[in-house]
Amino acid sequence: METEKRRPWRRWVVLVLMIMGFVVGEYYFVPVQPGITFSAEKLIEQPLVTLPVIGPFYLVNTIPPLIFTVLLVIVIAFYTNRSMLKSARSDLVPRGIGNLMEAFFELIYNMTEGATGMKLAPVIFPWFATIMFYALFANLLKLLPGFEAIGILRPVAGGHPIQPLGIFANLLPGQAPNGYTLVPFLRGVSIDLNFTVALALISVFMTQVVGVQTQGFGYFSKFINVRTMFKVPFFGAMDFLVGLLEIVSELSKIISFAFRLFGNMFAGLVLVAIISSLLGKISILPSMIMLFELFVGVIQAFIFGILTMIFMAQATQGHGHEEEHEEVHEI
Repeated sequence: METEKRRPWRRWVVLVLMIMGFVVGEYYFVPVQPGITFSAEKLIEQPLVTLPVIGPFYLVNTIPPLIFTVLLVIVIAFYTNRSMLKSARSDLVPRGIGNLMEAFFELIYNMTEGATGMKLAPVIFPWFATIMFYALFANLLKLLPGFEAIGILRPVAGGHPIQPLGIFANLLPGQAPNGYTLVPFLRGVSIDLNFTVALALISVFMTQVVGVQTQGFGYFSKFINVRTMFKVPFFGAMDFLVGLLEIVSELSKIISFAFRLFGNMFAGLVLVAIISSLLGKISILPSMIMLFELFVGVIQAFIFGILTMIFMAQATQGHGHEEEHEEVHEI
């Protein structure tokens, strides 16, 4: 039986769309691209409130996504709880979103239990799961259509010119001599360094809380250790210096956490902008980069959560080197 020859017409459709997007975006309807900035941009020039110590508080384009992310997590939690209660009253088999959330959290709970043990898993799991789940939503929310693409045109030096678009000509602002830049209404939360630093502070602070919960106030002896200073002077001095290095290590975790998440998510924004400028402003190729951003967003949320789990597990472990020094001194 003669098989029908495949005709890869889909490839030609993609190629035609690429060429059309390049021509249209480069010569006819050139969109104004957003500027690449590290800090979040102000949506309004006037501050919302002026706080006594902090100063003026502005509405920046990362605040609406931050609020939306919190509301989305609350809504998901509400419907998940309703699904689980409904299944508990019937056949004990969760369905829909309840089944999905149960599978997700059971997976990461087993991961936590395998890494920290059955005794410590209930203590560490809530923080690991919460941080990873929220960071995952914050990373993936920026992939929705309209993020970083729809906003306000503002005149800036070295900006882009705009062109009237038929019936929308009267809606466009007057031509600025230096061009315009786009200030998007919505910007990914993870691209704001304030958010990543706040998340890092929560992670590191709660690591110390878990350490105190499991070891008591003796946990702080790993930072300021003078127990063996007079019994074994040499090793006591070494322990004291190691404690100072532990303080530096804990502080460096904040910087590492914050800039790892911020740097990887900001790199995705820069990559999309570069691909757009090289291959046409209206093109399907930049959208393909979103698949890579999806992968990076999931991986970075997992890394942030798993490192929090590892550091909390380490904080629960006592240090036995003081006893070893005492044994050496007795010998």
